[in-house]
Parts: sequence; structure tokens; C-alpha cells
Amino acid sequence: MSSYQKELEKYRDIDEDEILRTLSPEELEQLDCELQEMDPENMLLPAGLRQRDQTKKSPTGPLDREALLQYLEQQALEVKERDDLVPFTGEKKGKPYIQPKREIPAQEQITLEPELEEALAHATDAEMCDIAAILGMYTLMSNKQYYDAICSGEICNTEGISSVVQPDKYKPVPDEPPNPTNIEEILKRVRSNDKELEEVNLNNIQDIPIPMLSELCEAMKTNTYVRNLSLVATRSGDPIANAVADMLRENRSLQSLNIESNFISSTGLMAVLKAVRENATLTELRVDNQRQWPGDAVEMEMATVLEQCPSIVRFGYHFTQQGPRARAAQAMTRNNELRRQQKKR
Repeated sequence: MSSYQKELEKYRDIDEDEILRTLSPEELEQLDCELQEMDPENMLLPAGLRQRDQTKKSPTGPLDREALLQYLEQQALEVKERDDLVPFTGEKKGKPYIQPKREIPAQEQITLEPELEEALAHATDAEMCDIAAILGMYTLMSNKQYYDAICSGEICNTEGISSVVQPDKYKPVPDEPPNPTNIEEILKRVRSNDKELEEVNLNNIQDIPIPMLSELCEAMKTNTYVRNLSLVATRSGDPIANAVADMLRENRSLQSLNIESNFISSTGLMAVLKAVRENATLTELRVDNQRQWPGDAVEMEMATVLEQCPSIVRFGYHFTQQGPRARAAQAMTRNNELRRQQKKR
């Protein structure tokens, strides 16, 4: 047995209750404070649980916020303002700084002919700006002023060199007008197989109900005259993508489909790509700029579809992987070459 174990043996038979009975109230209180487990560095605990309560005063009651604010305001009003040590009179002391004039050394002085001296003395700011541009001092002016002075044979600058700090004024570009398409009328014309309806453009109409888009795809299954269908930025998701896929399996007249800038996931895009394999009339497909990146598997499927569908000659998507991008570019070149040879025949 080690010496440490021998030292502990003498405490084995100690009666703790007897020791506690012999302690005074002050010693018991001190023992209670020592046994409290506190964590002063834990910022997640309230202040009352991070340190021991050492207050001897009895609580005064619950917090009265209004009374506390009134007391603080009264104390602030009763405190006398401190007088300034030096009262403010508004008098300016000292002399203003005047930058001394620098004398130009004789070797740096440039002497011009009297005619040039007189011309420069009476030149306007616009003329000085054009002269600086001709002399190649492009750092003294904006790009627009520089190229206006170089490309024009006349003085065209209306402002001087100091105008470089001002931005160029551009004409505001008006917002694109809203899409005036009447969705209900278009749906009726698609259902009735209207001969004059060859393009359905619902771009940027974001309040189209999902059931109405599904009905449009269902009506497109039997339509034989619509050539272009565009559903850009219509907030379409996977349910609409599945409806478009079912439409592509049955429709034999659609040539261009655009579903860019929507909320279609990789599952919806995969359904559309599988349906494109069963469609031999589609020549243009655009699926770029979805809410989330579809993934490597979808990009590989896109390249495979382009290789197996020679009818597609235009495809809108920005590949992020080099392998699918190279395969898609090669397939598009081959498809366009086949289309050119068919037109020759």
C-alpha cells in the first residue's frame, strides 16, 4: 500500500454528521457558499447564476419600471449643470493658414511665343480640356472627355477639366412593360386548336396559378399549330416540369420550348430530358438559370440527350463541368451539320 493510500485510510471512519453538528452557523454558511457550483465565465447563464449571492439586504419588491424612470429623470433635473471653465465667446484666435507661393526656378520656367501666351490666357475651360486631350494628358479628364476631344475636330467639351469628378449622365432605361397576354384567352385558343396561334409567350407573368399552367400543358398535348412555348420566369416548379414532360411525349408540333429562370429542381429537369428523347420535332430547348444548380448527373444527362437527339440544334444551358460541356458542344455541331445537309437535299 502506498503512502497516499495510507493517508486516506485515516479518513475512512470519520463521522461527517458529527462534524457538521459541531460547526457554528457562520461556518455552515461559509461551507454552503463553498459548495455552490458557479461558472463565472459562462455568458449563457444569467448574472445571478454565475456568481454567489452576497447581498445581505432583504428584497424591496418587484421591479417598477415607471417609478425607476421617474426617479432617474428627477435625479437628472436636480443635478446642477457644471459651468464651463472657459466660456464660449465666438472669437477666432490665431491667424488663418495661407499657403506660400512657390517660386518656379528659372530652369523650370517655360517661355512661349506671345501669340500662344495670349491665346492660353483667354482660353475657356472647355478649350483647355481639349488642349489637354490633344497633348495626351488623359489623366486630367474622364474617358468620355478624352475621346470626345480626340475623335471630334471641333471643341465639343462643354465643361472644363474640373468636371472629371462628376459622373457621366446617362439616359435612364425604362422598365420593360408587363406581359399583356391574357392567359384565359390563350388557354381557350390552345384547347380549340386555333390555326392562327403559333406562339404562346407567358414570360414574366408570376401570378399564374399552377392548375392553369397544368391545364395549358394538357391542352398542348393535342394542339397541332403552336410552334413556340415560352414559360420564362413564371415561378414554375417540378409539378409544371412533369406536366411539360408529359406534353412532350404526345405533342408532335412544338419546335421551341423555353422554361428558363424558374424553380425547377434536378428531378424536374431529369423528367423533361427523358421526355425529349421521345420527341422528334423539338429543335430548341432552353432550361438555364434555375433556382438551384441541377448537379453533375443532370449535366451528363443533358449531354447524352443532345447526342441521342439529332433534331435539337439549339440548347440553352451554361455547363459548369468541362466534360459535359465538351460533349454538348460536339453534339450541337454534329446536329447543325446534319440539319444543313438535310436542307441541301
